[in-house]
Amino acid sequence: MGTPDFSVPILERLIKSEHQVVAVVTQPDRPKGRKRQLAASPVKQAAQAYEIPVYQPEKLSDELDEILAIEADIIITAAYGQLLPEKLLQYPKFGCINVHASLLPELRGGAPIHYAILEGKKETGITIMYMAKKLDAGDIISQEAVTIEADDHVGTLHDKLSRVGANLLETTLPSIFEQQNNRTKQDEAKATFAPNITREQEKIDWHLDHYAIYNHIRGLHPWPVAYTLFEGERMKIWWGERNEHTFSKAKPGEIVAIDDNQHHITVACGDSHGINLTMIQPAGKKRLQMKDFLKGNPNVFQIGQIME
Repeated sequence: MGTPDFSVPILERLIKSEHQVVAVVTQPDRPKGRKRQLAASPVKQAAQAYEIPVYQPEKLSDELDEILAIEADIIITAAYGQLLPEKLLQYPKFGCINVHASLLPELRGGAPIHYAILEGKKETGITIMYMAKKLDAGDIISQEAVTIEADDHVGTLHDKLSRVGANLLETTLPSIFEQQNNRTKQDEAKATFAPNITREQEKIDWHLDHYAIYNHIRGLHPWPVAYTLFEGERMKIWWGERNEHTFSKAKPGEIVAIDDNQHHITVACGDSHGINLTMIQPAGKKRLQMKDFLKGNPNVFQIGQIME
């Protein structure tokens, strides 16, 4: 049971293993792109390529009897997107387990990869856990840590964690089937949460320090992408880099430098250091490297202008 790209390597590893994937459950087709045409989830596309039956209930209760009738020995979820009803949780012989992209009990919820970077963590990982009625609160079976590099963003960390998740699941499953696996209760006092990112969270707060703003940019790259307001219009900030120079008299959000080689502009942060903006997307325009944008728009940015 899974939906996005994160789940695909996990599904494919199971398909190529000694185990038989008897069915896949994923979210219904959703409108996508500018034309809002219905598109299948990445997991559905992968399942169809291997001719595996696919179920797409809007709510699991709508097709619960059909799913129970499959008589699966175990249910494995990975970023599925719905909570499993109690009846389903208790049904399979070997239970329902989840591949979660954090070191639980940290970062329970739908956006653990984003929050790991937003919060400036140096490490995150994968947890294989038994599913419980409460979100991401089940007993831990196995975990593997993954280092977050200084230049990692959601895309790179997503791919690392997906691969680690597939590997850890494959090595963990035998102990579950042999009923010799670990089962460690989570410490509720240490639980933290990573709810889905809201539109309000995408906006950069230039009053924060430059480390926090750098983490904000890479913690929303390449989706949903951070933004700022420039001359009253929304401008997406696809990428930026820390600038350790001190701009003691600058206001937060103030443009303090335009690189001579037109590779970036520098915006002051709340701690008097800066962020070099290297890839932007002004309202109604395509995403561009800053050097390419400045070539065609040399007078758009001026020192002293304020981003909000």
